[in-house]
Amino acid sequence: MLKISAKGHSMPESPIRKLVPFAEAAKSRGVKVHHLNIGQPDIETPEVALKAVRDFSEEVVVYSHSAGNLSLRKRLSYYYKTVDIELGPEEIIVGSGASEALLFAFQSIMDPEDEVIIPEPFYANYNGFAKNAGINVKPIFSSIETGFSLPPIEDFEKNISDKTKAILVCNPNNPTGYLYSRQELETLRDIVKKHDLFLIADEVYREFTYDGKVHYSAMYLDGIEENTILIDSVSKRYSACGVRVGWLASKNKELMATALKFAQARLSPPSFGQIAAEAAVDTPEEYFVKVKEEYLARRNAVVEGINKIKDAYCPKPLGAFYVMAKLPIDDSDKFCKWLLEDFSFEDQTVMLAPATGFYSSPGRGKDEVRISYVLKLDDLKSSVKVLEEALKVYPGRT
Repeated sequence: MLKISAKGHSMPESPIRKLVPFAEAAKSRGVKVHHLNIGQPDIETPEVALKAVRDFSEEVVVYSHSAGNLSLRKRLSYYYKTVDIELGPEEIIVGSGASEALLFAFQSIMDPEDEVIIPEPFYANYNGFAKNAGINVKPIFSSIETGFSLPPIEDFEKNISDKTKAILVCNPNNPTGYLYSRQELETLRDIVKKHDLFLIADEVYREFTYDGKVHYSAMYLDGIEENTILIDSVSKRYSACGVRVGWLASKNKELMATALKFAQARLSPPSFGQIAAEAAVDTPEEYFVKVKEEYLARRNAVVEGINKIKDAYCPKPLGAFYVMAKLPIDDSDKFCKWLLEDFSFEDQTVMLAPATGFYSSPGRGKDEVRISYVLKLDDLKSSVKVLEEALKVYPGRT
């Protein structure tokens, strides 16, 4: 008898993408859908990256090294020097996006049923990566009331067992936009050092910090050089999500040798993505100045707009391009589906990501949604207005 695997049945749906059929149906009815559900920026990809792909002149598209083109890894090494991080090309393995890089990390350091501690809410696909690797996520709750700051050290201590192998943080954070401080990262360093754990730092949003704040990398932490695994990507930095190039980096030679075996098993990362990524490192600094100014204006419009809505609350994040908002609703999954199926205001509606998918603990996030401020300012202001009108008539308003 044909049968789907238990792992397949247990793989979670994407909370970001599962509502796509309802959005498509709304569009077919003539409703304009504002996509605030996914971190797909409308910012232009740097011309230098696009030109490099257009100028490709080789007669054969060949496999690259399993760790990625040496020329790309050298350029990434150069990039990290500009932010005071010393990484040699041999300390970097390129993957098909940060997603594959994180999978390599999970598979290299954990056995089935081992555990990784992650402050929640967290990027929804971490759950999927963990299922894929056969490991378990131990969530530690962070609260919207504190802006999703790092949970107390006691919460980490009481969740560490002999199965715990790593702590994973995303900084700046997806989905909350929270920017961990140097002090918070040093707290994590002390826990990691005390219990001899790995610290996995997903830093794909490192360029996007606001209000004069500066990103502090886990690679700056003294005393845990062998414990630290950096996950990074070109997707958000250069608005090149479809390039599908990310990487893991570490000073731990045994880890990197192990991760390379997983990289060899899938042969090589995408050739044209690597060409674009290598060229993107030469993106001029003024590109980021303009992009950060744009995101700052968008953040302010969304946060201020939501906080003007009766009974809604949204903390002001210091990084990335997401906010988590608390709304007067009974069920965020039901509400987000209702917005697409049953509601429109002036022939417009919004597509949001229910926050339930960003928590591993059942029942969390029922009155929260994630909003990606990746649309133009006028569209974001229209979206907030649509959300305000929707909350006036939503039958499950609390």
